[in-house]
Amino acid sequence: MKVRRGLTLGVVALAFALAGCSTGSGNSSGSSSDTNTKAASAGSAKGKFRIDVITHANAGDSFWDVVKAGAVQAGKDEGVDLHYQSDGDVGKQATLIDNAVASGTDGLVISMANPDGLEKSIKAAVAAGIPVITINSGIDKWKEFGAITHVGQSETLAGEGAGEKLSSLGVKNVLCVIQEAGNVALEQRCAGAKSKFSGKMTNLQVDNTDLAGSEATIESKIQSDSSIDGILTLGGDMSGQAVKAVAATGAKIQVATFDVNADVVKNISDGKLAFAIDQQPYVQGYLGVTGIYLKLLNGNDIGGGQPVYSGPAIITKDNAADVLKFAQNGTR
Repeated sequence: MKVRRGLTLGVVALAFALAGCSTGSGNSSGSSSDTNTKAASAGSAKGKFRIDVITHANAGDSFWDVVKAGAVQAGKDEGVDLHYQSDGDVGKQATLIDNAVASGTDGLVISMANPDGLEKSIKAAVAAGIPVITINSGIDKWKEFGAITHVGQSETLAGEGAGEKLSSLGVKNVLCVIQEAGNVALEQRCAGAKSKFSGKMTNLQVDNTDLAGSEATIESKIQSDSSIDGILTLGGDMSGQAVKAVAATGAKIQVATFDVNADVVKNISDGKLAFAIDQQPYVQGYLGVTGIYLKLLNGNDIGGGQPVYSGPAIITKDNAADVLKFAQNGTR
């Protein structure tokens, strides 16, 4: 299957998401009348709905700052009592979910980098009548766990698009840099890219919580193999380290990345990055909260039983200027 036609602009993805809103359809696990009644009465009793957003973000990751910004804005727009928490440790993230349920949350928005570690907590929340929407990671498990829908991108399809784009650049030997160990979404990106890339692609494990150390690891790998002519990073912050590593070695290497921030867009404009795959994290935070709000307010199930795609979109030098102003505002 060709992927290029599936790489849509953010406006199309958002329009599709809004068009997917329906009442009483889609995944039956989170749409029973008992769930609707219980959630609505809980919110009415307190005057406003409480929605908890619980992600696997580590501190200092600019990507998750944008997800949070989208969630917070949706909370303001809908007038809900929004609680945002995160922890990169899956066990601690599960505890945050359990604690939110015990504290009387009306709805949950959850990212699932490690779905198996969250399965028990999510299924317990759904069984208690609490609507759940998953975002960002976990597109293969949301329906099984009883969530209403998943807001994000197909990491496999996005990876395939990146692989095809790298092939079109003429590179032959690419490092795929994974910044979070055990994150299934990142592994899917590399696997998808490798499946469509015409040359050689090798995974390189680094640590997103140690950017300086990650830069040294990338630089060392480049120095040890002069045939490397391409790098694909899987996060915006890590792409900056790859750019620095390439500059330090003086090697002629094409660098591309997943995910966008202001530095990424500027590096694309300056020719230091070839392209970025943008999954639009602001959309994930905003539509996750809005979807739960619609469920609580009106019994709506967005997505029609399918995931709501927030991406992917490809950012290149041709459209970087249009994206930069939003990235500088912290919403792209």
